[in-house]
Amino acid sequence: MENIRNFCIIAHIDHGKSTLADRLLEFTGTVSPKDLQAQVLDDMDLERERGITIKSHAINMDYVYNNKEYSLNLIDTPGHVDFSYEVSRSIAACEGALLIVDATQGIQAQTISNLYLAIESDLEIIPVMNKMDLANAMPEEVEEQIIELIGCDVDDIIRASGKTGEGVEEILSNIIDKVPHPVGDSKAPLQGLVFDSVYNSFRGIIVYFKVVNGEIRKGDKVKFFATEKEYSADEIGVLKLKQDPRKVLKTGDVGYIISGIKTSKEVKVGDTITHVERPCDGIIDGFEEVKPMVFAGIYPIDAEDYEDLRASMEKLHLNDASLTWEPESSVALGFGFRCGFLGLLHMEIIQERLDREFNMNVITTVPNVSYKVKTKKGELMDVHNPSGLPDMAIIDVIEEPYIKAQIITKSDYIGQVMNLCLDKRGILQNQNYLSANRVELNFEMPLAEIVFDFYDKLKSISKGYASFDYYQTEYRAAKLIRLEILLNGEKVDALSTLIHFDNAYTFGKRMCEKLKDLIPRQQFDIAIQAAIGAKIISRETVKAVRKDVTAKCYGGDITRKRKLLEKQKKGKKRMKQIGNVEVPQKAFLAVLKLD
Repeated sequence: MENIRNFCIIAHIDHGKSTLADRLLEFTGTVSPKDLQAQVLDDMDLERERGITIKSHAINMDYVYNNKEYSLNLIDTPGHVDFSYEVSRSIAACEGALLIVDATQGIQAQTISNLYLAIESDLEIIPVMNKMDLANAMPEEVEEQIIELIGCDVDDIIRASGKTGEGVEEILSNIIDKVPHPVGDSKAPLQGLVFDSVYNSFRGIIVYFKVVNGEIRKGDKVKFFATEKEYSADEIGVLKLKQDPRKVLKTGDVGYIISGIKTSKEVKVGDTITHVERPCDGIIDGFEEVKPMVFAGIYPIDAEDYEDLRASMEKLHLNDASLTWEPESSVALGFGFRCGFLGLLHMEIIQERLDREFNMNVITTVPNVSYKVKTKKGELMDVHNPSGLPDMAIIDVIEEPYIKAQIITKSDYIGQVMNLCLDKRGILQNQNYLSANRVELNFEMPLAEIVFDFYDKLKSISKGYASFDYYQTEYRAAKLIRLEILLNGEKVDALSTLIHFDNAYTFGKRMCEKLKDLIPRQQFDIAIQAAIGAKIISRETVKAVRKDVTAKCYGGDITRKRKLLEKQKKGKKRMKQIGNVEVPQKAFLAVLKLD
């Protein structure tokens, strides 16, 4: 156990975590030169295309230091705020963390957020300044920021480069010298913490876990605490680039277990594995339930695919524990699921993964947050979608979630960033200068205002320099109303939104204009209306595709033409009564990008 080190890599987006992980794997000989490629741990096509880490990846490395062989378990974590649950799970399985800061950009919001997660879990922090090979690196300035943030000495900060391999040996020696080895009782009953799982269509569910106490051998009878179901450990092993089977896993090891589990409900992240014959006393603490921030409906395009979608969601949930979902039905779209996500990027990734990994074509409704509604009778209810809102006449107060937003930007862009936040109903709490040209702004804002396009706008006005992090604080009363979209007088509940009274008119107008461009023309006129209750606040009309019935009337009396037009008008009227309007999938997505 004294020769085991478990550590993770935490940083802001694009500060070079995955590239540095490549160098560590290369230096320790874990990956052979022929298998080496850029971002070797990002094994999902989606991660490679977007250049971001979506999933945490665990891998075991063997390294000889001072004539002693050490087993190092590395977990590479995502940097985006939408995948912070992945980071918190990885931290629970580690004793140390590499804090990586880009030498050209300095400390950013998500760096601070992930650092606090690590400090709360009492992890040993090793600061690393990456990208030292770049001409625009500012090591002295960034060193000052790191010292101010974690209170270390200048000598503690390792200067490294994921591209050239500078500082990699120093990082490995620091991990061995500074990160404590796992603490546990090898003689105690088995206690293993489940921190991830993945579905394999041939072998069932593969569970990743860390042995906290005791040991596990191949063929042992084990059970999971949460479900109390019993299994046989058909195969256990450690995670190299591919799975590496072993006979035994001891205290402090991080590995996997395959036991032929077929149903996804039987595995829960944060659960504890123990022996059937000699069970441990209780479950391992330290896992918090995920709190979804954004809710949206996911529906199959073809109603017959509902059961396939359910199976796909269950398999996806195994691999992404931050996704929450429950069945719901909609008048316009039939049966589907109400899903909770950690943010808009998370929602987009889930939709893309459903398409790529499970061939599921789905429609996603307008995302919204959850509200608390107090009725005049004093009842309190949670509302996750606008169609679940009771009649306005019986509502006393609607409360919306507020967040504390932390924005770090260059001082040149303070004015534009403040304007953006104030437009989104933000309240400035304080601002402090981290250095001569970097400032931290703290705002209180409604969560609903940042769901749509806030992050994109922030990046564009600050030329990509501003970084953003947030956490939910409380619920506050707000003047909210339900905005309905009607097509030919019929409500499309998938497009209805709960919105602040002041923004309702402009939002409704923009939505109608956008839908006019996207809904294909029919044989009859389509009226697109935005309504608050019974009051119509905006209208656009998609004109009918018309045949020129008067073309064959050349000259003659006007009544001949009128007769033909009247005949056509009657046909169009009848068609309008029986015709229905198909709303294309891109119309649902375009609502998110109204600008």
